[in-house]
Amino acid sequence: MRNIRALELIFTLIMVLLSCEELPDPAGKRGIAVVPGISDLDPGIFDSKNLENSYVEFKVNIPSGTQVSKIVIQGSYQDNLERVTISELTSFPATVRIKSADAAQKLGIDLDDITNGDIFLFELVTTTSEMTTRSSAILSIPVACAYDVNLATGSYHSVSPPEGWNSEGNITLTADPADQYKIYVTGIEEIEGLVEDLGPLIMHINPATFEVTVPKKAISSDAWGYGSISYEGRGVYSSCNGTYSMVFDITLASLGTYSGNQFTFTRNP
Repeated sequence: MRNIRALELIFTLIMVLLSCEELPDPAGKRGIAVVPGISDLDPGIFDSKNLENSYVEFKVNIPSGTQVSKIVIQGSYQDNLERVTISELTSFPATVRIKSADAAQKLGIDLDDITNGDIFLFELVTTTSEMTTRSSAILSIPVACAYDVNLATGSYHSVSPPEGWNSEGNITLTADPADQYKIYVTGIEEIEGLVEDLGPLIMHINPATFEVTVPKKAISSDAWGYGSISYEGRGVYSSCNGTYSMVFDITLASLGTYSGNQFTFTRNP
């Protein structure tokens, strides 16, 4: 059983903000900026094992009733802010596909120099008849391994530190036959001696970002005499080594919710 404490961990993956920075205009400020939107990002990584052919794809929209002359997509590598032109859009909504090899070539980067964890930034520069603005709707695209369901499932070792839920033991992850991004977790409370008669716990992996969400679910009806025990959580899946870094809010029916319990699931050899 856990040691009671308060700990919150926030995972930040892709930041999509909705304001604009106006670029210098020799004629001065004129009119109102058009703020484009980015949606339907999938896939959301550059595959480090196939950089020659890997790509990201997304849609760019403009608000109904507005008009723009063009939107230029600018790319940067890491925090260098090169802001080179990657592509130019003139009709909307637009579906955009950016290949990692093309982005690297335009940025002057050798593919052999790109490693896991590197970040490509893509920004939108919008031109209307009245002004040019840089939207802070920024795509942060990591270099990572492509999703492999066989790496994401199997026998795992779960650890929550003493200052967290204070549990450790082996668990099993299995994928839904119809949805490889839907992962069932069994054993997370069996390692504490409970019967998971209401399980399994269900995790959902976002195929674009590898963010993990866990809807609230009771997994045992009797937790040490305190009624049912429920888990709700969020985290991130590492597609290169199969590790899950999670934070769970755990509720005991008669005691309340204990928030921010850190868990790490690592594959057993």
